[in-house]
Amino acid sequence: MRKTVLFVAMSALVIASCAPQVPQARKDGTVDEYFGTEVADPYRWLEDDNSAETAAWVEAENRYTQHYLSKIPFRGKLLDRLMEVANYEKVGTPTLKRNGKWYFYKNDGLQNQSVLYEMDSLDGEPRVLLDPNTLSTDGTVALKGVFFSNDCKYMAYSISRSGSDWEEFYVMDLQTKELLPDHIEWAKFSEAAWRGDGFYYSAYDAPESSEFSSKNEVHKIYYHRIGTPQSEDELFFSNPDEPLRFYILSINEEETMAFLFEEGADLGNNLYVKDLVRGGDFIQMTPDMKSTCYPVETDGDKIFIYTNAGAPMNRLMTADVRKPQQANWKVLVPEADCVLDGVIFVADKMILSYSEDASTHAYICALDGSGRQEIQLPGVGSAGFNCRKGEPWCFYSYASFTVPGTIYTLDPQTLESKVYREPKTAFDLSGLESRQVFFASKDGTRIPMFLTYRKGIELDGSNPVYLYGYGGFNVSLPPSFSTTRIPWLESGGIYAQVNLRGGSEYGEAWHLAGTKMNKQNVFDDFIAAAEWLIAEGWTSPEKLAIVGGSNGGLLVGACMTQRPDLYAVAIPEVGVMDMLRYHKFTIGWNWAPDYGTSEDSPEMFRYLLGYSPLHNLKPGVSYPATLVTTADHDDRVVPAHSFKFAATLQECNAGPNPALIRIDAKAGHGGGKPLAKALEEQADIYAFIMKNLGMEY
Repeated sequence: MRKTVLFVAMSALVIASCAPQVPQARKDGTVDEYFGTEVADPYRWLEDDNSAETAAWVEAENRYTQHYLSKIPFRGKLLDRLMEVANYEKVGTPTLKRNGKWYFYKNDGLQNQSVLYEMDSLDGEPRVLLDPNTLSTDGTVALKGVFFSNDCKYMAYSISRSGSDWEEFYVMDLQTKELLPDHIEWAKFSEAAWRGDGFYYSAYDAPESSEFSSKNEVHKIYYHRIGTPQSEDELFFSNPDEPLRFYILSINEEETMAFLFEEGADLGNNLYVKDLVRGGDFIQMTPDMKSTCYPVETDGDKIFIYTNAGAPMNRLMTADVRKPQQANWKVLVPEADCVLDGVIFVADKMILSYSEDASTHAYICALDGSGRQEIQLPGVGSAGFNCRKGEPWCFYSYASFTVPGTIYTLDPQTLESKVYREPKTAFDLSGLESRQVFFASKDGTRIPMFLTYRKGIELDGSNPVYLYGYGGFNVSLPPSFSTTRIPWLESGGIYAQVNLRGGSEYGEAWHLAGTKMNKQNVFDDFIAAAEWLIAEGWTSPEKLAIVGGSNGGLLVGACMTQRPDLYAVAIPEVGVMDMLRYHKFTIGWNWAPDYGTSEDSPEMFRYLLGYSPLHNLKPGVSYPATLVTTADHDDRVVPAHSFKFAATLQECNAGPNPALIRIDAKAGHGGGKPLAKALEEQADIYAFIMKNLGMEY
């Protein structure tokens, strides 16, 4: 008996001695000066994504994190359940092209990437047109965009590798289904705008530096003619005098008008138009980039423009290509009390989608805006329409927090909806319910929040809550469905999604209230959401986890440093953590209209320094249990943000809570991530949250 005890004790000692320790990151003496103020940046060396020292640190951190996660006994069960609930067929809305063929996306269940199908009729046999799962062995090559030539002879498509924002274009002959030799590299934030026997695309010069985090400058538009090498592509547009702007070309389906978009210097965009019938140069339609202006349709010489110019809640206006300047635009659909979210045309009508308290309300009307009728949607949720001017067919997708994505047909004359494709799932959602609540932020502003939970829940303060937010860049968080929440909800957890200022839920004024020197409003809204949940008995600080990605990662980083006492767990995903240097990497300069930069003025510098997550970690503070996530190919929010934040957090954290970083390989900012990788990441995140909230699975 004594030998057995001694053996067990010695084994435990050996295991403990083999457990990796918290990695110790080297500190150097790097100091920057901003308007006379010195700011230390001792982990600046972690910005070098090519250095052996950074690679060694990444390896050590991943080893430390995986050791911790591997000790969570239910981590494997969570992953199994996540795979089980994700394994059902998911179908997208069909689209009819001019060649008489229907096209749609479908995922059989656990495919890493959805597959593009073609069929001759809606009840015809689908044929695989393009399966991105065949483009790599591990699913890390993703299909970014598909662009049919207007005569449907060709299809250009773009792919990304390992989650990068860099894109490559290929071309398929739609008659023979053969892949043509055309291949374009170094495209970024691009479409393929077809005209004649070629298309326009946007790209940068091939990077000279091997560091993928280097700043992207001078966006160019090229014309590629089918059957020629990229080296012969014609430079159509370039503006080296403004290197920090995006330029994208769009051509209407009839190839009678070309539109040039210019973005990056303000919150909106400039819009230019060229009459391809009468000829002439591009004419600037907008006076500046203070407003968003997008053509949604053309009809002869008429241009339908969706814009927030002079209308914070958005409106639809018309312009004439012969006199396209904004001063000549006419109002077609005036601004309403709720946000006009989108306009799409069907048959001889228009469908107007509105966001009312962050959920979709849709109406159909004549082309002159008259005779408006409401489309009865299945419930409080999100709907997206797919139809085309002059065509009688119309589909829409609908989803909510408790309803998986379902495809409906809509008769534009009778407004009758019918289910076209309903997912066949093996899980039961009947025990769940969702509701919307409103609470007051620090300054009294009324903020909406959605709550999803098991029916019959008791408000005794003991419920674990997963609080999610974003709050920026005019992005709305409407109701949505995700199978990754199911194990959490099954375990008695509550999913809370808050609609913060900085988004588009209540128009441009709501957006502006969360930008630049109003950014603290966003954090105050999120903190107020947590306080309301606690005060109303939904949860307690010991049972509260906060989660957000990208700009939402900044949100989590700012809130955990401002109120570390308010949450038990923090998950900042691919976050913008260094607010003094974010604009120096890849396309970070494009976020300056929302954030401002440390170089703008002494006041802006001090404001950013006041909430920058990296710079507000303090030694001796007990921070929530934290799992930072990033990826080695994230060239949107480069991993240096998370690297420096994690190293500083591990240095400062004085409490017993773990401070970990999970660094994914062959992955980027999140877009196009293969399902297998996404589920593994979610299993780790939920396991970490549940363990540190004292939950079991």
